[in-house]
Amino acid sequence: MSSISYLNGTFMPASEARISPLDRGFIFGDGIYEAIPAYSGKLFRLDEHLQRLADNLAAVRIKQPLTTDEWKQVLNEMISRNQATHGSEQSIYLQVTRGVAERDHGFPDSNVEPTLFIMSAPLKSLPESIATEGVAAITHEDIRWKNCHIKSTSLLGNILLRQQAYDDGAVEAILIRDGEITEGAASNLFALIDGILITPPKGPLLLPGITRDLILELAQQHKIASCEAFITPTQLKGAEEIWLTSSTKEILPVTTLDGIAVGNGKPGKAWKQMSQHYQHYKQQLRDA
Repeated sequence: MSSISYLNGTFMPASEARISPLDRGFIFGDGIYEAIPAYSGKLFRLDEHLQRLADNLAAVRIKQPLTTDEWKQVLNEMISRNQATHGSEQSIYLQVTRGVAERDHGFPDSNVEPTLFIMSAPLKSLPESIATEGVAAITHEDIRWKNCHIKSTSLLGNILLRQQAYDDGAVEAILIRDGEITEGAASNLFALIDGILITPPKGPLLLPGITRDLILELAQQHKIASCEAFITPTQLKGAEEIWLTSSTKEILPVTTLDGIAVGNGKPGKAWKQMSQHYQHYKQQLRDA
């Protein structure tokens, strides 16, 4: 049975979904996207994801294709229609492009309608080795544009950086711009430095991550010392723990950075504590 996708108002088998080669998302990467996990059919922090989507669409002046209620209806219908093939734990991907128009760098006429595409995939569980071994990361110059707070489909810079990490035997590239850590190529970053959990502050050079915000909320709830502050590469190399966060990867403990062990080279106590709080939050969502 084929998975079901949604394209411009119609649910259909994903194998049958088609867009025009003149779609600006295809030609320019002119679009915005979101990826939202669902646990037991419940979408993870949906209001926050939809708010970020709305903010991003407004930032690049793409029409909002659906109301909030319509978004919720369509996304929940996607989960329901894919339950038979993917189960109740799914990863929902959506993107909105500026639409189909003659190729020109300038915006097309205002009567051009955006293209909306949504698809579902089974939500993959993280390997059990994460909890005992962690993952490796590298540091790299941040080569991307200066509007990284916009979740754009134009991801070539991120792709090249992530591939460099893979080529070096790591899972992620932690990025440095003007002497400061920004984020991972496809993740936000936390570092435990002198017993304080620190993440770089929001701004145009990093994505305002949904999971990032939840980690800060959980830290506050459980009285874990935390703050938003700039981190230098030297501070990062001396950190007791380093984490990478995203909605689909959750919290990854970095145990090797540029080939050197982080802390004792194993996932740390603070990560284990936060991971428990995070899993509890997910279970509450499932049970709601």
